[in-house]
Amino acid sequence: MAPTPKTLASQLSKRGPHKVLRGDLSLAGQPGVVYTPAEGFSLPAVAFAHGWMTGVDRYAQTLTHLASWGLVVAAPATQRTPVPSHLGLAADLRTAVDICAGVRLGPGKISVDPTRVAYAGHGMGAGAAVIAAAQHGPAAAVAALFPAPTSPSAEKSAAALAGPGLIIAGDEDIDSLNCNARSIAEAWGGQAILRTVDGGSAGGLPEGRRMLGALGLGGSERRTQKTTRALLTGYLLYHLLGETRYEQFALPGAHLPGSLAVELAADQTSQLTG
Repeated sequence: MAPTPKTLASQLSKRGPHKVLRGDLSLAGQPGVVYTPAEGFSLPAVAFAHGWMTGVDRYAQTLTHLASWGLVVAAPATQRTPVPSHLGLAADLRTAVDICAGVRLGPGKISVDPTRVAYAGHGMGAGAAVIAAAQHGPAAAVAALFPAPTSPSAEKSAAALAGPGLIIAGDEDIDSLNCNARSIAEAWGGQAILRTVDGGSAGGLPEGRRMLGALGLGGSERRTQKTTRALLTGYLLYHLLGETRYEQFALPGAHLPGSLAVELAADQTSQLTG
C-alpha cells in the first residue's frame, strides 16, 4: 500500500537518512556555507538565499535537513546590509552553484550534477532565487519561501520562467504589503504552486532568536519550520531526484498536512482545504 501524503509529510519533516557535512564557501572565494550528504556523485544542488538582515546561520537546521535527504545546499552569506542588492544576491546564488559544480566537495567523494539545480530562498532571498533562475539558470525547480518584494521585481522574472515553481506563504501574512507570494505565483510562466502554512508567518522560518524580533518582524516558529521543510523537501526530491512517491508535493491542488493549497486563476484566487 502506497504511503499517504500525511505519512510522507511526517517522514519528510524529520531528518533524512544521510549523514551531513558542513563546509565553508569562502575557501573558494565566496562568503557562505555549504551542506552536503557525506558522499555521493552527481548529486542535485540547491542554492539558498537568506532573508533581509538574516544570517545564513539562522537557516542551519533547514539546510542540514535538505542535505540529510541527499541534496547539496549552498547558501551565500552576502548582501547583509540594510540596503542590499537583490541582483547581487541572485548573482551570488549562481556563483555558489558554479563553485559546487566545479570542485569535488568534502573528502573528494561528493560532486554536483550542474543539470540538476534548484534555486530557493526566504523573504527577499525568495525573490532573489526567482531572479537568479531567470537570469542565471537553467533551474530544474525554484522555491520561493515567504517572499518579500524585491527590486527589480521577482514577478517580472517569474513570468520568464517555464519551469516549475513552489511559492510558500504564511496564512497570517499572505495578504500583507510585505508579501508578494500571490503576485509571483500568478505571474509564473510555467506551473506554479502556491501554498500557505497554517498559522505560519514569514518571520517564523529563521531559527533561534532574531535581532529583528524587536522590530516586530516575528520570532522563530517550530511548526512553521517543520511544515515548510516537509513541503520543500518533498517538492525538491520529486523535481531533482525524480522520486515519484513525492508527486503529491509537486501537484498544485494536493491536500498536504499543515498547509492550504491556493488555486490560481486569472481573475480570482480561492483557497482549497489541505
